[in-house]
Amino acid sequence: MQQPDSPLDHWEPNIWGPAVKIAYLVNTYPRPSHTFIRREIRALERRGFEIHRFAMRSERGSLVDPADLAEDDLTEHVLHIGKGRLLAVALRWMVTHPAGSIRALKAALACGAHGAGGSPGTGGQLRHMIYLLEASYIAQRSAELSIEHLHAHFGTNSATVAMLSYLMGGPRYSFTVHGPEEFDAPVALALGEKMRHAAFTVAISSFGRSQLYRWAALADWKKLAVVHCGIEPEKFTAAIAPPTGGPHVVAIGRLAEQKGFSLLIKAVSLAITSHPDLHLTLVGDGPMRPEIEALIAANGLSGNVTLAGWQDEAGVGRALAASQALILPSFAEGLPMVVMEAMAAGRPVIATAIAGVPELVVQGETGWIVPAGDASGLAESISALAQTSADQLAAMGKSARTRVFERHDIDVEAAKLAALILDATP
Repeated sequence: MQQPDSPLDHWEPNIWGPAVKIAYLVNTYPRPSHTFIRREIRALERRGFEIHRFAMRSERGSLVDPADLAEDDLTEHVLHIGKGRLLAVALRWMVTHPAGSIRALKAALACGAHGAGGSPGTGGQLRHMIYLLEASYIAQRSAELSIEHLHAHFGTNSATVAMLSYLMGGPRYSFTVHGPEEFDAPVALALGEKMRHAAFTVAISSFGRSQLYRWAALADWKKLAVVHCGIEPEKFTAAIAPPTGGPHVVAIGRLAEQKGFSLLIKAVSLAITSHPDLHLTLVGDGPMRPEIEALIAANGLSGNVTLAGWQDEAGVGRALAASQALILPSFAEGLPMVVMEAMAAGRPVIATAIAGVPELVVQGETGWIVPAGDASGLAESISALAQTSADQLAAMGKSARTRVFERHDIDVEAAKLAALILDATP
C-alpha cells in the first residue's frame, strides 16, 4: 500500500522563518540528559522561530553545565508558580471555555481510567486531574503569548498535557516519541488518542515509527514522521586517534536495568581469558551501581573495569578519546545520543541489535552488531575489535563520522521539523 505524501517528501534545508511562534513542553527540563532537546530548540531558533519553553518542573539543583543553567533560566516551570495560582488560572480558563474544558475533562478521565483501550491509565484519574489543571494553564499562557503551535517531547505526561490543552481550546500540538518507555505501555499512555488529535507525531527512528504504526489509526499514518535527534558537527572537528594496546572500550549510560551493564560485566569476564589487557571504562551512575560493583569484585575484574561515575560533556569526550570503541549492551533503547557522539568522535560502536540502533551502526563498516542479551556475542565482538588493525579502526572511525554527520546533523533535522510545523500552520 502506498503511503500518503508527507511534508518531509518536499522539505528544503534553506526554508527560513519566522513562520510561527511556538512553544516546547517537557515534563522536567532541562536535564543533563536532555541536551538533544536544547540543540533542537536552538536550531529552530537559528531558523527564525521564536520559542517559549514550558516545563512542569525544574531540577536546577542537579544542573552543572552552564548551558543547562542558562536554559533553565529561559524555561517557564508551571508547578513552581504555586498551587493557588495554578488553580486560579486553570479555573478562569475553564469558565471562559466551558465546551472545550468538558471535552478535555472527559478525555482526562478516559486516559486516567482505561488509557485508549482498557488498560489502567498511567497515573490514574487523580493524576490526570492534575494534568488537566496544567493543561488549562498552558492554554491560558499560550493565548497570552500568541503561541500557535506546541511541541512536546516524550509521549508520556507532557504529551497528555499538550493534548488536553488542545482539546480545551489551546494551540494545536505535536510530540516526539523516543522509546522505549512509550512502547512499553502504549495503551495506558493513550498513544493512539494522542496521535489522533496531534497535528503530527515524530519518531526518532524508522523503528520508532513502525511501533507508532501499530497504535495509530490508518488515517493517522500520514501524520507520522521521522526526525532524528541531532548533533552539532562543528563540535567534532577532528577524530582523535584511538589508543594502542588493550582492547580499550567505554560504556556510557545510567546504571539501570535496561542498559544491560550487568551482562556487559559477564562479557568482559568471558573476553578477558583471551585478552587479559582488556579494559572497560563505565561512565555513569544509577541505582544498579552496588550490584555492578559486586559483579566486578566477584569476577575478579577490579583491575580491568573502571567505574568513572557521572561525567559532564567534557568528561564523556575524554572517556571516548581514551577508548578504541563504544560498547552498548542495552536491552531497550530509543536511539541513544551516546552512539551518535561516539561515531562523531571517530569511534566504532559495538551495539546490541535493538530499536533504531542498527539504522546507524552498520556491521563491519561502523562497528559490530550483537544479538541483544548475548554475553558471548559481546565478548566475540570485543575480540574482533582486538584483532582489528589500527588502519582498519581509523577507517571504521572515518565511516562512522561520515554516517552520523549525514543522518544526524541537527540543522538538517530541525529543518525537517520546521517543515512539519509550517505545513500544520492554517
